[in-house]
Amino acid sequence: MNFESLDPGLAEYAPALHSALDPVLDAHLNPNLLQNVELDPEGVALEALPVQESMHIMEGVYSELHSVVAEVGVPVSVSHFDLHEEMLWVGSHGGHATSFFGPALERYSSFQVNGSDDIRQIQSLENGILFLTKNNLKYMARGGLIIFDYLLDESEDMHSLLLTDSSTLLIGGLQNHILEVDLNTVQETQKYEVETPGVTIMRQTNRFFFCGHTTGKVSLRDLRTFKAEHEFDAFSGSLSDFDVHGNLLAACGFSSRLTGLACDRFLKVYDLRMMRAITPLQVHVDPAFLRFIPTYTSRLAIISQSGQCQFCEPTGLANPADIFHVNPVGPLLMTFDVSSSKQALAFGDSEGCVHLWTDSPEPSFNPYSRETEFALPCLVDSLPPLDWSQDLLPLSLIPVPLTTDTLLSDWPAANSAPAPRRAPPVDAEILRTMKKVGFIGYAPNPRTRLRNQIPYRLKESESEFDSFSQITESPIGREEEPHLHMVSKKYRKVTIKYSKLGLEDFDFKHYNKTLFAGLEPHIPNAYCNCMIQVLYFLEPVRCLIQNHLCQKEFCLACELGFLFHMLDLSRGDPCQGSNFLRAFRTIPEASALGLILADSDEASGKGSLARLIQRWNRFILTQLHQDMQELEVPQAYRGAGGSSFCSSGDSVIGQLFSCEMENCSLCRCGSETVRASSTLLFTLSYPEGSTSDKTGKNYDFAQVLKRSICLEQNTQAWCDNCEKYQPTVQTRNIRHLPEILVINCEVNSSKEADFWRMQAEFAFKMAVKKHGGEISKNKEFALTDWKELVSSEGMLICPSIEELKNIWLPFSIRMKMTKNKGLDVCNWTDGDEVQWGPARAEEEEEHGVCVYDLMATVVHILDSRTGGSLVAHIKVGETYHQRKEGVTHQQWYLFNDFLIEPIDKHEAVQFDMNWKVPAILYYVKRNLNSRYNLNIKNPIEASVLLAEASLARKQRKTHTTFIPLMLNEMPQVGDLVGLDAEFVTLNEEEAELRSDGTKSTIKPSQMSVARITCVRGQGPNEGIPFIDDYISTQEQVVDYLTQYSGIKPGDLDAKISSKHLTTLKSTYLKLRFLIDIGVKFVGHGLQKDFRVINLMVPKDQVLDTVYLFHMPRKRMISLRFLAWYFLDLKIQGETHDSIEDARTALQLYRKYLELSKNGTEPESFHKVLKGLYEKGRKMDWKVPEPEGQTSPKNAAVFSSVLAL
Repeated sequence: MNFESLDPGLAEYAPALHSALDPVLDAHLNPNLLQNVELDPEGVALEALPVQESMHIMEGVYSELHSVVAEVGVPVSVSHFDLHEEMLWVGSHGGHATSFFGPALERYSSFQVNGSDDIRQIQSLENGILFLTKNNLKYMARGGLIIFDYLLDESEDMHSLLLTDSSTLLIGGLQNHILEVDLNTVQETQKYEVETPGVTIMRQTNRFFFCGHTTGKVSLRDLRTFKAEHEFDAFSGSLSDFDVHGNLLAACGFSSRLTGLACDRFLKVYDLRMMRAITPLQVHVDPAFLRFIPTYTSRLAIISQSGQCQFCEPTGLANPADIFHVNPVGPLLMTFDVSSSKQALAFGDSEGCVHLWTDSPEPSFNPYSRETEFALPCLVDSLPPLDWSQDLLPLSLIPVPLTTDTLLSDWPAANSAPAPRRAPPVDAEILRTMKKVGFIGYAPNPRTRLRNQIPYRLKESESEFDSFSQITESPIGREEEPHLHMVSKKYRKVTIKYSKLGLEDFDFKHYNKTLFAGLEPHIPNAYCNCMIQVLYFLEPVRCLIQNHLCQKEFCLACELGFLFHMLDLSRGDPCQGSNFLRAFRTIPEASALGLILADSDEASGKGSLARLIQRWNRFILTQLHQDMQELEVPQAYRGAGGSSFCSSGDSVIGQLFSCEMENCSLCRCGSETVRASSTLLFTLSYPEGSTSDKTGKNYDFAQVLKRSICLEQNTQAWCDNCEKYQPTVQTRNIRHLPEILVINCEVNSSKEADFWRMQAEFAFKMAVKKHGGEISKNKEFALTDWKELVSSEGMLICPSIEELKNIWLPFSIRMKMTKNKGLDVCNWTDGDEVQWGPARAEEEEEHGVCVYDLMATVVHILDSRTGGSLVAHIKVGETYHQRKEGVTHQQWYLFNDFLIEPIDKHEAVQFDMNWKVPAILYYVKRNLNSRYNLNIKNPIEASVLLAEASLARKQRKTHTTFIPLMLNEMPQVGDLVGLDAEFVTLNEEEAELRSDGTKSTIKPSQMSVARITCVRGQGPNEGIPFIDDYISTQEQVVDYLTQYSGIKPGDLDAKISSKHLTTLKSTYLKLRFLIDIGVKFVGHGLQKDFRVINLMVPKDQVLDTVYLFHMPRKRMISLRFLAWYFLDLKIQGETHDSIEDARTALQLYRKYLELSKNGTEPESFHKVLKGLYEKGRKMDWKVPEPEGQTSPKNAAVFSSVLAL
């Protein structure tokens, strides 16, 4: 409502100033309709005014049911019926809000919204109420608690708001713009400029937004773009109110007179079908408010500020007999609202009174209202007294309210979980005197304790309890532990948040500001992403794998090579290993080793990820070794001097990782057996009893590594001389050192974790002493003590104390084979290298001395909230930086799926065992790359495009839908190829429904490519497909999406299919060859196609019609609509056909070149796009179906295709 026409004296709230405006009884009114309101002696109602019991309310006729005072003497500025509960909300000029429950208007809540400004509009939502003041939007619970408080600019003067959907709000006022606010983020998302300033009233239908302006105009705006579509010049002075119902718009307002503004008794009515005015409706009251009250007919209620109310039909004549009178306590009615059920009317006057008129004695405000929550009454005074001296008195006499909160007796899982008591350590005297017979030990009783009795020491048992292995990885299963906040943000598990657009609006650059490619984690069994990155950044392995190509359908080496090629091409965009993991799931050995996780196990973090990735590390090296053994070793991968470390039958993986060993078994009879074997990695073996002593013993990492490589252990083994199992001593020696030293850490319990923690403490103290400081055993190292580590020149000898903590692992180790087949291992520091010098190092290398540098560490992050995760620290070499960034340097990076961040080198070897546990170590022999030829020769040849046999048994030549390329048709650089792909669903999308009704995608559906079509883009056979492959799949398909893909059940089954059926690898090689040769792909929505196929295509080789015919910040247009608009073709009738879509995309690209003059006239093409979008909005983006419409199959341009 426009308040400019009101007397400005109302701001003083003095009723005596408006005595001249007291309502005068109209001569046509029935005096019996007036209902007296009892007032106090001063003329102000002080409490609720109930209806007299003798009053009879006729069904269908509105009459007053109740009156109540909201705030004494303060005018009511707005009233609103709650759309979710049986409540009426009232706002005052003083910024106070009051709610009343039910038809009896029982006061429910009352609170202050704004201290200085009046409340101008109220809007109810499911969880609270929106209040709009001059420059403030406040969202409050129905009890008065603030949910959010959004301050607008001080220059704003807001008057109206409109809720367009559950989370979007439009706010208008006396400015020349309208704000769009997102209620979820509480942020301004759009600012729409309006031609006519002063929007004080807003309405919405399923066709338009309606804006009422202070100038007397009503504008109609588009629902999507908010662009003005039409405008009605209703009144010459100002607009008071308007409403819309069906195809009618009715408005009331003020006309300009010589003396000023005068209330116009003619209502302007407009027909929205023809967008013109119809006969104005003359009424008998001065209209200030109007609302449609559609029940059996489209009645219109017209209210004057003096209290007169008239009902009439908008297209009929107003009858004076249809007038009734509201008895306001104050001189004027200030607000009016109608309930959603149309059974109740609410009036607010200038003295703070609210009047409820209904058409039935027991009205309801909404058709379906939810139950209102009330405060629980206090039950203390009504409880019976209990005599605590009575032992048998039941405590159930005290009623306990039903609650969903946690009860005091409901202990947390950490306190109620079973905690087994550990067995005490065996007496040292028993161990000393014990004799073993086979597996059983016998010892005399030392008689130090009573028979069958041991002391019970609870505190010691708790302190010795193995807590490390009890840390669950499930996000549900234990309470929040105090140490979980120690997990740094960059180490936490990262997830992709999906929106309506999928991944298009997800900001991967926020997580990765480098040019290296991350890997997406949402694919099943993607826990191995970190290890894939480690293998990729081993330069010889990267080159070797990409040079490999074989005929096996599921070859991990081939799929890993394809994935490495994508990582090479990416410029910071994440890749996904879907094809590699698909082949991984088909390997029987992987399933037998328990490496294939179910989706539920992976999501909940069941099983130890550290053990899993270490088994996966051994498996992948073994599998790659076997795959490479099947092919002849490439000459480029032999040693630079022509020598080879291993036999000619070994693979290059064996040359890099394998270490030949001699296993010697010595029986007690003196018989010795020697066997030769090889291993691709080593497992750390920790000293026995190293953690039982609290003081511990200091070990170098080199000592533990030597003990693990040259392992010696006592075990039962078969002796050929004794012809039975005997205790034997088994020792292991190595014959030569590997190029890459791979170590599984095997930190699987608190025993190993305590060992790492203790050795890190020893190393920390030694490092501080080395730099001149000392640390006492009984106190922490203080920052003030760090001054002792500063040299006399003021230079800091060690960068910081944090770089010395939790470090036991050396960056380099030195290994040497001795003459007696022994092995010397020692930690190697930068100081040792300076002391020896490069000449000495070369001399030592000739004598079998090798220095290994740490290249990668894979760690297990313990975080019960997310189930834990695996990350990798990788030292990226110069060759990778040279290719990606054009610089030559080395740098450590953290790889956490698609999060990549440079880190300090000390962070790669710092392991806080509370949350960061080492799993795998990779040491690389120094100057490894210089001993190998690192050139990559693309193994994919042009022969992959030639004709091939189909896997389908029933396929006939008559069913062939494509003609393979001839040798003289081989594509060249820059040739056009039309591409389209169809997909099927393997796993359905996982989503949850929020409380506000919106859908949130947790995990997207897993798609698999089912059909790939490529058509010729030039030459005499343009438009004829040369690839039309149906992809055979061994995985279960849950939805063939036949309506959108054209794929039917049985098309992908080799036993019954009549299509040209191939493997995914075969078709993948064809597309890879086309990409490598440099062709340009033309299609519609190719980004999704390449993503599901798992291909990385350079952007300059993609011509996507969905972006060619697209305007910024506008919707994407379907191929069907573009074909109809530009080519006059009707496609995609019943189902989609990839040949038809690929041809149409090629035609659209030709049309684009024609309209844009080969891209030289963007302005003229922009006008074409503008006309396209205008036509699309008018057609609602639907293609008409007139008779005689042509389609690409019948078009003349493809007549040669039909002939073939």
